Amino acid sequence: MASDDCCKDESLEFAGENRTDSGIDSYRSILKSEEPREPISGSSSTDISGPREKFSVDERLDSDYCSTSITAESQTELESCSLSSAQKEQTHSTELSEQEEISLTTITEEGDTFLHLAIIHEDDFITQSLIKLFPKEILDIQNNLYQSPLHLATYLNLTDVVKSLVEKGASLELQDQDGNTALHVACQHGQNECASEMTRNVSHSKLAPVLETQNWRGLACLHLAVLNRQHQIMKLLVKKGADLNIQEGTSGKTALHLAVELHDITSVKLLLSRGAKVDATMFNGCTPLHLAVGRQDATIANLLCQSGADTMLRNMEDETALDLADGNDDILALFPFDDIQISGRSVVGVKF
Repeated sequence: MASDDCCKDESLEFAGENRTDSGIDSYRSILKSEEPREPISGSSSTDISGPREKFSVDERLDSDYCSTSITAESQTELESCSLSSAQKEQTHSTELSEQEEISLTTITEEGDTFLHLAIIHEDDFITQSLIKLFPKEILDIQNNLYQSPLHLATYLNLTDVVKSLVEKGASLELQDQDGNTALHVACQHGQNECASEMTRNVSHSKLAPVLETQNWRGLACLHLAVLNRQHQIMKLLVKKGADLNIQEGTSGKTALHLAVELHDITSVKLLLSRGAKVDATMFNGCTPLHLAVGRQDATIANLLCQSGADTMLRNMEDETALDLADGNDDILALFPFDDIQISGRSVVGVKF
């Protein structure tokens, strides 16, 4: 594991006798400190570790998003390369020698490709050059934590890199060790521009599976956007065809249920205005109104009632929203004739 010194800004520069693709030098030097590893032929199959903590800028750049890529060895490899500005301006053949291909497709012990490392170091020139050189299959390689280059670029909010990866055909459907796609990452961390680039010129047929994908906690992109109060991304997802009523996998809550639980009236209004089902039920039969009343949120309960919420729907405990009012006068005022009861049961709406 690399020390915290690895989080300091370092450039990825290359030097060698032969240069290819806009002056990128031969990559033989990156292998000089250790034996060549296996050329990449597909996604890493190395077992992943357990969940990691969210990153801090004081830690290694890759530790936040769980990559363990920058080891002492790989740092030495990267520092051994150099590329002058004059060399960058020169244009050369895009064909690589066999040795250069081996070097470029070498993986670290953590399963990272050279592209992963370039992104982690936020070296835009090297990253963009590698994206141009690499075929789609290499762009989609996942490291031991199942992070693709697109995951890392999104997490670090490298919009231009995300754009280039998507334009080159990088997969949007790949899931990391937590089951998150790169779009999940953008929704969770509020990477608005990255989310926009991932959905800009993508067909509905290609984007729909991503919007429906749930991570290992059962959350789709829209759920994460709501939970993190990412209202701009919510609007983007809805515009791109996200299912407003998709249920999360643990308790069956829709985005509207989650917004009500958070007392987020902005999200509630946004979802209702876009056509979210006001009487959607969880697995236990609770509607958003049940949750609003149970949390004593008269403002949102009133908004739901104005949007046509059925006050008489019962959950699996045979409770209506009124039964959960618990004497709250502001909420009770939303239910006409709530004092008319027979055997402890409200008779509002009962047909005789």
